[in-house]
Amino acid sequence: MNQEKITVQIMVNANNQKVWNYYTKPEHVTRWNFASNDWHCPSAFNDLRVGGRYLARMETKDGSFGFDFDAIYTEVHYGEFFTYEFGGRYATVEFKDVNGQTEVTITFDPENEYPMETQKQGWQAILDNFKKYVETT
Repeated sequence: MNQEKITVQIMVNANNQKVWNYYTKPEHVTRWNFASNDWHCPSAFNDLRVGGRYLARMETKDGSFGFDFDAIYTEVHYGEFFTYEFGGRYATVEFKDVNGQTEVTITFDPENEYPMETQKQGWQAILDNFKKYVETT
């Protein structure tokens, strides 16, 4: 497994509480958790506590491919950050108030199948989609 981590980041024009809620509540996750318009997230579940499970179904709209993103929380600090483990890898999502806006930073362990830049682009595209959703609702 690679020792190097990947970081993606975005500034969202919304307060920390709204950003936290939209990132963690399943009814919102299903509206933004995909990297391109030919994908969607038909279902999500989130038990946001240490030992709790996060599960999001991600699939192509035509049904030709899909997978479950399944993780267990290892650390949760409401409104600030959380860390979860998924398939032996870890990710931390941080929420930082910056003058009424919220900086969201995700740092994660890459997998070995796809190039690191491809993984970074994919996670960044999902984060870009998240920003667009938050700022337009």
